[in-house]
Amino acid sequence: MERAQSKRYKECAKAVDKSKAYGLKDAIRILKSIPKTKFDQSLELAFDLGIDTKKSEHMVRGTVVLPHGTGKKVRVAVFCRGDAEKQALDAGADFVGAQELIDKVTGGWMDFDCVVATPDMMKDLSKLGKVLGPRGLMPSPKTGTVTQNVAQAIKDVKAGKVEFKADKQGGIHVAVGKLSFGEDQLYENASLLIESLKVARPASLKGDFIKSIYISSTMGPGLKVAA
Repeated sequence: MERAQSKRYKECAKAVDKSKAYGLKDAIRILKSIPKTKFDQSLELAFDLGIDTKKSEHMVRGTVVLPHGTGKKVRVAVFCRGDAEKQALDAGADFVGAQELIDKVTGGWMDFDCVVATPDMMKDLSKLGKVLGPRGLMPSPKTGTVTQNVAQAIKDVKAGKVEFKADKQGGIHVAVGKLSFGEDQLYENASLLIESLKVARPASLKGDFIKSIYISSTMGPGLKVAA
């Protein structure tokens, strides 16, 4: 097994020029051409931003609905009451409820990938901040996951809505699809993410906003992308 992995690593290394910045289409083509793994790898973009993360006005965060989705089945939990419960179920929510759902999560249940909530539920849901927050699952009005229109929120998430948010080092990492996607599909997903991030440039920032972009597959090499 080790010999096989070593051979694959060498093949991957041969395909990449570390000193070169590739066009986005070329980078995707290379990653799709290198030796495959036994599972369908994700394709991820990594950004290094020229922001000062200590300044609140430099907080970079947003969402984008990828035109071809992420290739991942997203399990959505919706915290709501009354008429919104039927709307959520009709829209394809995987789990719907109010206090009983909160109690279930409090007890350790976490079989979901995204959380949507109506505004009236946020006071009760705040009790789960220490559980949902560290996992990036706490709903927020900024990302459209706290809303009266739960049906639209669920539709967006299921269609491939992803969030981008700068970490403490000024980096952003977002998966934009699976390697099994067509080259054009991956290119369109990645291009839209890059353009959406450019729009999120802080108004007070001077100098370069996106310092570098790298693209890689789960088990593949990282390629620098010409910004």
